[in-house]
Amino acid sequence: MKIELKNISLKFEEKSPLFKNINLTVEHGDFILIRGKSGIGKSSFLRLLNRLHEPTEGQIWIEGKPITDHQITSLRRRIGYLQQTPTMIEGSIEDNLNLPFHFKSGRQLNRPSQKILEQMLENFLLTSIDLQSNAQNLSVGEKQRIALIRTFLSEPEIILCDEPTSALDSESQKIVENAIEQINVEKKTTVLLVTHLDFIPKRAIVKKFTLNQDSIIGEEK
Repeated sequence: MKIELKNISLKFEEKSPLFKNINLTVEHGDFILIRGKSGIGKSSFLRLLNRLHEPTEGQIWIEGKPITDHQITSLRRRIGYLQQTPTMIEGSIEDNLNLPFHFKSGRQLNRPSQKILEQMLENFLLTSIDLQSNAQNLSVGEKQRIALIRTFLSEPEIILCDEPTSALDSESQKIVENAIEQINVEKKTTVLLVTHLDFIPKRAIVKKFTLNQDSIIGEEK
């Protein structure tokens, strides 16, 4: 999935623009690392790509068509979103992992078996956790790992990662970072990662950018 942002500006109500005249092309399989000062709108920038926000000016093109020509449900099935603070519904861990398959956008996907879910827990070093246990009792780090598994299970073409490790302990941080890098390298899933941490993947080919109010600047490799 190719994404092109052309002269994008974003502001809310009567406030000054968070950013303006932003141009960026994201190719299939890219690993895009975005940094920028606090309050510049990095999270809002990501939310433009799954239409949680709409640009004030400019256009976003996906696969050669304006983003508004794509159905939102189809778009959000193809674009996963990992937030800084993981959200769990009331219920078991299994309920939370199967959540995407209850939405309209995910009903065409194959619901994973319990065996697959257990294998995913093992892959993320969560073997001590039972699928039927209450998800609300998990630590923040465990919740973020569950949220990442949930995102992976929906098999997105792109994953938007909004400071996914900023609130995690060192063990959970390393597991989440390695998993994001792995899905990019092995499955060519496109990743756009916003972070203020010094995370530099070791295997992925990373394109680093700094978001400013009036530009997004690529950093030298």
